Amino acid sequence: MNGKYQNSIVERLLDYAVNVIKLAGKLPKSALGSHINGQLTRSGTSAGSNYEEACGAESRADFIHKMGIVLKELKESRYWLKLINRSGIIKDDNMPALINETEELCKIIAQSIITAKSKI
Repeated sequence: MNGKYQNSIVERLLDYAVNVIKLAGKLPKSALGSHINGQLTRSGTSAGSNYEEACGAESRADFIHKMGIVLKELKESRYWLKLINRSGIIKDDNMPALINETEELCKIIAQSIITAKSKI
């Protein structure tokens, strides 16, 4: 993988995790808020760490597997973000941009998986 491209994805995933943490911190301090906070924080922050693991994969199959985990975590984050947005638990002007970034990252990771599978 191109080093410059790889670094930009690493940075985007890191920024994404920071934005998820900031949003999660705004959730109400209730049982529901705590539940969503935990779920969103885990999935939103693990995408980047799993991507880092994929970059150190031991084989193409290992890379594909680890990138699949990245995609899974991003999709889970997308669900929680849409739930927060639709339910109106909090109002955040950055929500549309964060949902959009989630969509873009999903597309990038999915395409990386497709490309890696095509080279088997």
